[in-house]
Amino acid sequence: GGLFLSERIEVSIQDHVAEVALNRPDKHNAVDRGMFDAFGTVGAALARDSSLRAVVLRGNGSNFCAGIDVSTFTGGAIDPALMSPVEDSPANYFQRAAYVWCEIPVPVISALHGVVFGAGLQIALGTDVRIAAPDAQLSIMEIKWGIIPDMASMTSLPALVSYDKAAELTWTGRIISGEEAAAIGLVTSLADDPVAHARELAGHVAARSPDAVRAAKKLYLDAYADRDANLLRREAELQMAVMARPNQTEAVTANVQKRAPRFTDSTI
Repeated sequence: GGLFLSERIEVSIQDHVAEVALNRPDKHNAVDRGMFDAFGTVGAALARDSSLRAVVLRGNGSNFCAGIDVSTFTGGAIDPALMSPVEDSPANYFQRAAYVWCEIPVPVISALHGVVFGAGLQIALGTDVRIAAPDAQLSIMEIKWGIIPDMASMTSLPALVSYDKAAELTWTGRIISGEEAAAIGLVTSLADDPVAHARELAGHVAARSPDAVRAAKKLYLDAYADRDANLLRREAELQMAVMARPNQTEAVTANVQKRAPRFTDSTI
């Protein structure tokens, strides 16, 4: 048993399986500062729970997550402190929302439906297994706002899809279906009811030896652990070089004004 709620993320635990739901359905579960805070709190609590055997991550309402709430970064430069690693993690404040699922020692299975854009996709990429609806819509959408993906996706993406696919999706920001995502390895499998499928898989995992399951996750993630800290730092450095520069400001302004952007030559 056991249930604890935050305004932004609700958590219930039953039969050793935690179900975590992004809970801003009226905002398509867009990630605002309150939700970023909740990711850290919820993730840390689940990581400490020795009775936990699996986690299901889903979105309340008709979408998994539409991305970062635009209000989070229209105020100019990001506080550099937020781009530095948080306590007890190689991930910074923003990266933690996605990387925290790697730091939970049991399998985390995400159920993806509706839109899975930008930050939403990066959060899903932080989970161990992704079950998507065939008609789910996924996008590495950060380019729309003149920024790079900076929520730990570089610690997961290279192990899932080839460089050319990752680069093409990042440069274009185009939206792909769950079916195309499965074909290129961005998601693990498809299901008409992703939440039911994720719950079923979590139940299977929870019935196995928790020692073996936890040890296997640790073994597989250890293969990448040294690389992660460097990649997370590099991601933050490059994002800081891009953020609040004229071309990034122009990307946001053009989107808000619904016009074509007018970019200047790059100095990056």
